[in-house]
Amino acid sequence: MAYLNGATLRGATPSPALHRALQHTLLYADLFDYPLTLVEAWRYLIGVKATVWEVRAALAAAVHAGIFTHHAGFYSLGNRSELAALRTERERRARVLWWHARRWGAALSALPFVRMAAVTGALAMNNTATDDDDIDFLVLTAPGRVWLARILCIGLVHVARRFGVALCPNYVLSATALEQSPRNLYIAHELAQMVPLSGYTLHAAILAANEWVLEFLPNLEVKERGPADGRWAMAQKLGEHVLANGLGDWLERWERGRKQRKFARQAARSAAAQLDADHVKGHFNDHGARVLAEYQSRLELYRVEEG
Repeated sequence: MAYLNGATLRGATPSPALHRALQHTLLYADLFDYPLTLVEAWRYLIGVKATVWEVRAALAAAVHAGIFTHHAGFYSLGNRSELAALRTERERRARVLWWHARRWGAALSALPFVRMAAVTGALAMNNTATDDDDIDFLVLTAPGRVWLARILCIGLVHVARRFGVALCPNYVLSATALEQSPRNLYIAHELAQMVPLSGYTLHAAILAANEWVLEFLPNLEVKERGPADGRWAMAQKLGEHVLANGLGDWLERWERGRKQRKFARQAARSAAAQLDADHVKGHFNDHGARVLAEYQSRLELYRVEEG
């Protein structure tokens, strides 16, 4: 196996820091069998601020040296040119899921106390493995209504399932608890990749509250989004009016206590899970920790220096 830093770049040699950052970036993407376009390699460049033209020149030099492969507009490690076809196929599947995500995301956004709904996970990057993958959502709610909003979301999950659609609102948090932890590359990517379907002001706010993401992904830019769809605003306000009193407070406390008792053992075993008044993060399997461990193993395997 040829090590990634074992070849000499020819022509316009990039800086060692940029070359190393591209190694890190493509290695991370390779964990998900996901080749990158030029713009993606620039946007998700790990740890180094650079222009898209500098990234383009560095990628061209690395391809010329046989370190990276450029095929059908995508850059990947070594000779993994087959990933271009895989990505094209996954994007085809994603188009179908996006139709469902927008349809059900609008319904999710119309639920009482929901303030933002954003697609996360594989679909956010059009990297869905099957036609019936889960559609992951991060949901922001009105303060003091995290658990009540979540149970309404779960009700919608059951309705969608009857139509063959798997919704997964796996992270629900208060609009006043925007700062995320732990601060690592996996969480940085999750925040950078999420696609808001509503609550665009809050989307900008959650990124502003987590400026540490720029330490990992310094080229990240927040894309401008369109205005929110207000078709269901009246129904949402009516539901909130009904539950904005003592009944809503009681239901919030009851649901929170019930779920905390149910998941106490699982939450205690997972550093990623978070169940409190402002967060419902039931990530008991800690997928992020596994991804970062594999990423570290790949860096050692390919003898790529740390940033």
